[in-house]
Amino acid sequence: MKRSRSLLALLGFGAAVAAAAWFGARFSPANPGTKAWYLSLKKPPYNPPNAVFPIVWPILYILMTIAAWRTWRQPSSAQRLFILSLWWAQLLANGFWTYLFFGKHNPKQALIDILVMESLILAFIVAARKLDRAAAICFVPYAAWVAFATLLNTQIIRLNP
Repeated sequence: MKRSRSLLALLGFGAAVAAAAWFGARFSPANPGTKAWYLSLKKPPYNPPNAVFPIVWPILYILMTIAAWRTWRQPSSAQRLFILSLWWAQLLANGFWTYLFFGKHNPKQALIDILVMESLILAFIVAARKLDRAAAICFVPYAAWVAFATLLNTQIIRLNP
């Protein structure tokens, strides 16, 4: 595979992740309309401080990009196509969760989405480990963070009936 084509693919996956991050940032608690609503919610005591998110997410986004790129670099096959489909689906679910939770102020719908997202992430890990173990490993911290976010989402629903 030509180096320039591989670099373009890496940049393309990075751009897709950046687009999802940009979409999500439009609905983040930094948005004045969202901030008041989010601050009014009761949250569990283990809810991370807001300063944690701009540290964690860039790392996860980089790992997501690397995972897709490493998968893409494997020989063309139905398995590779399936794994990349899982990658694209989880990326869509990722952006959609932010829209549902923060944009629509709907933690219940967001919980459904994040459960789907976690399932897609885990399916990616299982499928990718057979094709490229490093790509699968890149998704493990992401799966852990989303599992934690699922717990937070669930507790926010419970604390704010």
